[in-house]
Amino acid sequence: MAPSFLETPGAKDVGVEFFSLSKSYNMTGWRAGAIVGNREMVDAFWRLKTNMDSGMFGAVQHASAVALNGPQDCVADMRRLYQGRRDRLVKALRAIGLQAQPPKGSIYLWVPVPAGHTSASFAELMLTQADVIVSPGAAYGPTGEGYVRLCLTVPDDRLDEAVQRIQDRAHF
Repeated sequence: MAPSFLETPGAKDVGVEFFSLSKSYNMTGWRAGAIVGNREMVDAFWRLKTNMDSGMFGAVQHASAVALNGPQDCVADMRRLYQGRRDRLVKALRAIGLQAQPPKGSIYLWVPVPAGHTSASFAELMLTQADVIVSPGAAYGPTGEGYVRLCLTVPDDRLDEAVQRIQDRAHF
């Protein structure tokens, strides 16, 4: 598992960390989470947030409390599910010549694009030749250039189908 930024000595003096219930508790799209860390930064966040919206729907707050206070074996189950998908996809992508590396903690794979491609040109090639959607890394900032992002939130059979399409149709 990836370490928390806040585990670093002095981290609370300079930063914050966000936590979302989206993937761990299968609450994607509910926008339930927390911010922890430097007190002044957290206070500034809440002043900004309070002026942007009026709060979270009560049922989502209740469901979040139940998730956090209830049995936690579902979190381990989700972690195993995503780890299995990660390992399966990394192995399959490597077998077709892409240099995927398993992340320590994420629901995404960041895969270097083949030589001669930008992140946008490779994402376009995947779409037009293999009918597979990947996100160009440059969309996430300058350090994302040279990578595409693949998501692990789809079932295994869909991941297998995507890899098969890339293998059969994409020329890179």
